Amino acid sequence: MLEIRHLETLSAIRDSGSLQEAAERLHVTQSALSHQLRDLEVRLQVQLLNRRTRPARLTTAALRILVLADDILPRLRATERDLQRLAAGRTGRLHVAIDCHSCFQWLMPALDAFRQQWPDVTLDLSAAFSFAPLPALMRGDLDVVITSDPQDNPAVHYEPLFRYELVLAVANQHPLSQYRYVEPFQLTDQVLITYPVERNRLDIFTQFLIPADVEPAATRQAELTPMIVQLVASQRGVAALPNWALTEFLNPGSIRTCRLGEQGIWRTLYATVRSEDLQADYVQAFLTQARETCFKSLQGIVAARP
Repeated sequence: MLEIRHLETLSAIRDSGSLQEAAERLHVTQSALSHQLRDLEVRLQVQLLNRRTRPARLTTAALRILVLADDILPRLRATERDLQRLAAGRTGRLHVAIDCHSCFQWLMPALDAFRQQWPDVTLDLSAAFSFAPLPALMRGDLDVVITSDPQDNPAVHYEPLFRYELVLAVANQHPLSQYRYVEPFQLTDQVLITYPVERNRLDIFTQFLIPADVEPAATRQAELTPMIVQLVASQRGVAALPNWALTEFLNPGSIRTCRLGEQGIWRTLYATVRSEDLQADYVQAFLTQARETCFKSLQGIVAARP
């Protein structure tokens, strides 16, 4: 007979890609996980894992069970959250600030989904472009800060949401478009278009140009991502943006991207909360919802380990 733990096991194997990582995710040993799988195969009289391949692959029978898991597990978790909310009878507040202009793209859907599950939690959203968000978080003015710039502070917890690559957007006809990647010196004669943020909070400077002691020919600022993309497409300059923020603009073919350096520049986006609030049910629910929304709606991102 199928049990919830069987659905969770097969789902973890599919999502993690290996028995070892699935076991870690489920907080069991790999041996115990393998034993559970064999026991289920005996019960059902079907093979669930093709162990001859490296890594082992789920069989057609396992994939049929996963169709059920994808239907049941989200509904089960939603019901559990509902029951927890009824049992706890607690309300809360989430004042969220973003330190990333392009984060509106996924954060608003995440907040909408969270609001449906936690209607008694008061939500607010602001941009942290013109002030230092960490002191505001410590004072209690904010409850969550979305940022890619963690600071060493034991009083706050940085929950990784995902990793992304910072890429250079250039027009299709731009001389740099012929390169798979660019080096810092190639930007010395370029106009760099950025969001209206101090350069010490811009990754293109802190991670790429400043370490190489390079300065662009000029800088220009624009508030919105579509505005920046339009300026780039009309060859008014180049811009460094997260790869996922540019996905929708690449299909028309007016711009393309280059890596920053041969290995590229990869950054991690975090949701920052006060350590004392981390275990609150609604905070955990928000972190889960934010991560799920990111991976459903954004392309080019990868999972980030704590």
